[in-house]
Amino acid sequence: MVSPARDLVGYGRQRPQGTWPNGARLAISLVINYEEGSERSLAMGDPDQESMTEWGSYSIPDGTRNLAMESMYEYGSRVGIWRILDILDQQSVRATFHACAVAFEQNPDVARAAVAGGHEICSHGYRWEEVFRLTEEQEREHMRLAVESFERTCGKRPVGWYCRYGASVNTRRLVAEEGGFLYDSDAYNDDVPYFVDVEGKRHLVVPYTADVNDFRYWNSPGLSQASDFFEYMKESFEVLYEESAEGPRMMSIGLHPRMVGRPGRVRAIKQFIEYANQHSGVWFATREEIARAWLERT
Repeated sequence: MVSPARDLVGYGRQRPQGTWPNGARLAISLVINYEEGSERSLAMGDPDQESMTEWGSYSIPDGTRNLAMESMYEYGSRVGIWRILDILDQQSVRATFHACAVAFEQNPDVARAAVAGGHEICSHGYRWEEVFRLTEEQEREHMRLAVESFERTCGKRPVGWYCRYGASVNTRRLVAEEGGFLYDSDAYNDDVPYFVDVEGKRHLVVPYTADVNDFRYWNSPGLSQASDFFEYMKESFEVLYEESAEGPRMMSIGLHPRMVGRPGRVRAIKQFIEYANQHSGVWFATREEIARAWLERT
């Protein structure tokens, strides 16, 4: 098996020209990472459990359930997700759910609300798992299970794929082989979509972000308030918006219900949407909409 080739050049100075649909300059993709109930835990029968929590990462004796960790994840599915959905509904913005199939199975009300709200469901895997730890056959099987699960909980299959912490060397080929996906988001290397060759076929990548992401609430002690996250989103927006005068740009924003869904943080989402909407040529779009728009360009 030949590992995927690296591309350190990309578009370079030959940036794509034109605009997004309706003359938009900057596409903004809000992404809700819905993982609660599919994370590693002894309660789920896993041999180990998540170590990262609101308190940071800490050790707990082997074989002992981390009930604090479990309850912090539960906050996202019990409370945080509803705050986020209320804000998106009030602002008439549709997001993309990076949803784990088992998480939706654990709380089907969230799956129904996501679909009813017009949000896109992008597969974040069968479980919130690191697929690079799986064999190729295990990964292929988990992909199949995920698609079938979403068809049950959401009434339709996902057309996008995104892995936890990065793909395996097999993932993109398996996504293309499966045949029902428009794109994957397993890259952090550009500010617009791009095509790659997968065994002679053109495949679309819609890059994601690790920096404009509320995960920093849990892994960066200096980030604690809604204003901190808003300022980073605003700074990112301003640079991309300025650049978008010369050609289309895309901004991804990663959200987690257990993190930004807390009362002291959630208003950053509303504040940013209102700020961005003060500018012309801004398009809040799902990743599927972005993918389809890019596919129509060529």
